[in-house]
Amino acid sequence: MILEIRTPIFYVIVKNESNNMIKPDEFLAFLKGRRSIRNFQDNPVTEDHIQMILEAGRWAPSGSNRQPWEFIVVKNRDILKKISKTGVYGLPLRNAPLGIAIVGKKLENPNWYIQDTSLVSMNMMLMAWALNIGMCWIGSMDREYAKGLFHLGKDDFLLTILAMGYIKGNIPKPTLRKSLDEITKIVK
Repeated sequence: MILEIRTPIFYVIVKNESNNMIKPDEFLAFLKGRRSIRNFQDNPVTEDHIQMILEAGRWAPSGSNRQPWEFIVVKNRDILKKISKTGVYGLPLRNAPLGIAIVGKKLENPNWYIQDTSLVSMNMMLMAWALNIGMCWIGSMDREYAKGLFHLGKDDFLLTILAMGYIKGNIPKPTLRKSLDEITKIVK
């Protein structure tokens, strides 16, 4: 079986052989090519693509494999617009045809729900990029207001709402990154 992944940046063919791995240099190029997208086409994200993104999130690692999360697929643009107005950086959510809220279940993994749901969000963002779907991580919002709209409980932690849609316009150029020397310490 051969899996084809097409992105705006490059094209990869992954051979499903005994180790089920992709080539490290191709994977690194894929990671370097991913961008946060803030402008989306109006057309809806297909159900097949939504399911693939959710499946990628479901397979994220979690502490003790507790999987302390819930995903809320938001297709109601009025709700997305309301939430977007509560945060300084909410504009991508206002323009998105779709949002996925990632909710951490505090009682299911009290020490690790933030880390676990953060891993979910990265898996979803990478899958979206592989599907030519732009996505932006939204952290600036009135979480209590949004939790009320989603009927979440007091022990639910709304990590983010991922604004997503098919990319409109040009893909942004890469941002500058600090060198490895600046951010790496080696302990011998």
